[in-house]
Amino acid sequence: MPLAGRVRCWLRVLRDDLWTFGAQPLPALRWLRRVPHGVLCLAAFGITFGAVAQLANDGHVDSQPALLIGLAQGGAVVLALWRPVPAWWLSMAGTVAGAVAVREGMTTAAGETFTWPWSPAGIIAHLLVLLLLALRVRTRVSVEALVLTVLVTWLLEGVWGGLSYDPTGVLAVVLSAVVVLLGAALRGRREARAELVEQATLTAEERGRRTLLEERSRIARELHDVVAHHMSVISIQAQVAPHLVENPSGELLENLGGIRDNALEALTELRRVLGVLRSENPEDPYGLGAPGTGAAPDAPQPTLDRLGALIENTRATGLEVTAEVVGEVRPYAPGVELSAYRIVQEALSNALRHAPGSRVRVEVGHFPDGLHLTVENSAPRRPVPPSPGAGHGLLGMRERAAMLGGRLVADGTAGGGFTVTAFLPGDLSPPPPDQPPTGAKTP
Repeated sequence: MPLAGRVRCWLRVLRDDLWTFGAQPLPALRWLRRVPHGVLCLAAFGITFGAVAQLANDGHVDSQPALLIGLAQGGAVVLALWRPVPAWWLSMAGTVAGAVAVREGMTTAAGETFTWPWSPAGIIAHLLVLLLLALRVRTRVSVEALVLTVLVTWLLEGVWGGLSYDPTGVLAVVLSAVVVLLGAALRGRREARAELVEQATLTAEERGRRTLLEERSRIARELHDVVAHHMSVISIQAQVAPHLVENPSGELLENLGGIRDNALEALTELRRVLGVLRSENPEDPYGLGAPGTGAAPDAPQPTLDRLGALIENTRATGLEVTAEVVGEVRPYAPGVELSAYRIVQEALSNALRHAPGSRVRVEVGHFPDGLHLTVENSAPRRPVPPSPGAGHGLLGMRERAAMLGGRLVADGTAGGGFTVTAFLPGDLSPPPPDQPPTGAKTP
């Protein structure tokens, strides 16, 4: 690109960055919401008063122009609280106007010296404006403002000059560079912290979604045997049915054969899906524990009949567990019994991890509408050790209850303990008593 094209491009970028009146308010702290605004307003009042006094007394500037210049420099600080780019323009305009007015005074009063082209009040005002600018806008914009500040200072002091004055251009340029660097660093630190918080939030959300998917996958792996069992029974019954009828018709044989074929095809698809799920953790195919402790693929899934053994194992760890059965025991669908066992198991595990030495009460209620479960533990008697778990056990219990159309509530008790209450509907059809147990090997 030729030099003229580069200059036009740079001027276009400069215009887009600095020729704007967009609002960029100063971010307020929580417990100091308006203190920065008040401090800067007091500073603006002091700058205005000091600028007028310096220009009128030392710079021999008429009172009316001195007042306007002082108001411009002090007003730029207040304006920078909301619109830093226009405030920078106002501060530069006040500085140039003050330099021009003081230079006229230097011409008519030779022998007297004055800080020029930047007055002390003008330097303070411009530094505050540059700091607020660097805190809110991109670093490129603040650097452009600094470059123009240096350019204007060089034109006033180095090119135009005056008769007799104390030069302040180098001091103003150095302090401006320091302020811009400080503001850009603070802004970068604030943005980095905000990005870190955002990333932490996204990580927590992603961890929650991943845990939910893993829990659903684990539930699917456990329920596979339940569904596969029923499909196997359908296939066997369809194969045996023709032998129970004397001289079965061809249409009946064809329909029964279709039922058996469809059942076997569905069973094959189930095994294929289970193979995908198991491939995520081949050492723990059913997600029942740590590597090496998973149940074998042919092992039956636990039911309510095994709650007694689960409670005895929990007592062996040091917890005082009492169990109570309410109502008449009746059979439930395999999915209900499996989910009930897992809910009680997870609740006992939580009590063991988070309430060591506590008393735990387990209640299993058999009612006409379904199965009611309650696991309640008292406050821990010993210090709670740090738990390495992910803290998503309640999520899995809720998923199991919701999957069956039930509900689960978990909350703390008044005495510092914790209770888990679940309801699983009992209207799901249980298997006939003469069928083989859930989890038997399928053909």
